Amino acid sequence: MSINISRPFYILPAIVFAQLLGSSTWFAGNAILPLLKLQWGLPDSSVAELTNSVQLGFIVGALLFAFLALADRVSPRILFFICALGSAFFNLQIALWADTLTEILCLRFLGGVMLAGVYPIGMKIATGWYPEGLGLALGYLVGALALGTSSGHLFASLEFSDWQPVIYLTSACAVLGGLLVLLFVPDGPALHKGGALRFKDLWIAMKHKPLQASAGGYFGHMWELYAVLALAPYWFIAWQGYHGVELNIPFWSFYVIAVGGFGCITGGYISLQAGSWRVARFMLTCSGICCFLSPLIMELPFWVALVFWTVWGITVVADSPQFSALSAKTAPKEVVGSALTMINAIGFTITIIATQITAMLLEAYPVEWIMLLLAPGPILGLLSLRRLKRLQPNL
Repeated sequence: MSINISRPFYILPAIVFAQLLGSSTWFAGNAILPLLKLQWGLPDSSVAELTNSVQLGFIVGALLFAFLALADRVSPRILFFICALGSAFFNLQIALWADTLTEILCLRFLGGVMLAGVYPIGMKIATGWYPEGLGLALGYLVGALALGTSSGHLFASLEFSDWQPVIYLTSACAVLGGLLVLLFVPDGPALHKGGALRFKDLWIAMKHKPLQASAGGYFGHMWELYAVLALAPYWFIAWQGYHGVELNIPFWSFYVIAVGGFGCITGGYISLQAGSWRVARFMLTCSGICCFLSPLIMELPFWVALVFWTVWGITVVADSPQFSALSAKTAPKEVVGSALTMINAIGFTITIIATQITAMLLEAYPVEWIMLLLAPGPILGLLSLRRLKRLQPNL
């Protein structure tokens, strides 16, 4: 049955901008890594530790919030505000307190726990206002996430003399994001009160074949996604060394992540007509091809590399909201919340493995060839999507 909801015109923009600002601390550690490497003598493989500490915190936070049903016990807007402030606090301590990589990793982990109350909770807030047309709303939200997570690299591209200003700016953005939701986004009239995560529901979800196929596509996508975003700066560093041209590495790292926001929004609009399955398949195919093209593009002029990374930046993330929509559609209705929590936790665990493996190889092999190791993700993801279409031809 159609739900007619009257909502202020500014609700979606407010949620989107809050998501953008609230996620600004996600890659802050990666953004300051080049200067940390110079000052502290860190190895290239530190990129995996800085990335994965946040991912692990996010997994723990998402599971904790789901088991405790915090978003149902506490107003989502209040929880978003608290977690945005928590993310800003732990991020700020990197500049005010941390003296070793271990201390930074601990703070990044705690910041990741807080981010589990920003990204997923932002989506829950959106469902309270947009119970219908959620696919497009998710496109905007994941697009905002892409742009927000890239902000650390943008601030680093301003070429401060030290890395602390990047931390100060990303922390300030997170605080503003929390305030934006607290002050301007009340709980929506269609807000659904779910239950706590139950192992019984997980077992039901795991046995559901269409959800297995949808999740398989998402897992293949996640094998590639965060490893590409973490390795992109090293690819540009290698390109400038190969061609003897100096680049603003933080700016182009920002560009690669941020352009994914455009892809998410565009994919959201296209999905209204073509469907999420077709959009996800197209994006996954394009990003998979980019994995194979990486060594070839390294030898070509910068304008070709820029086109290549524009395509890869768009397609590597634009299927995220579509896989979320597919999983929500294919999961048994009585266990949707538990199923999505389980799938997200497994997906982010996969990102940790992929990032760790590829980063470990950085000091021994050229980064453009390491990218080939990410190609099996899109390939297996496409095979899962093909299976999904056989199981549910109407997608």
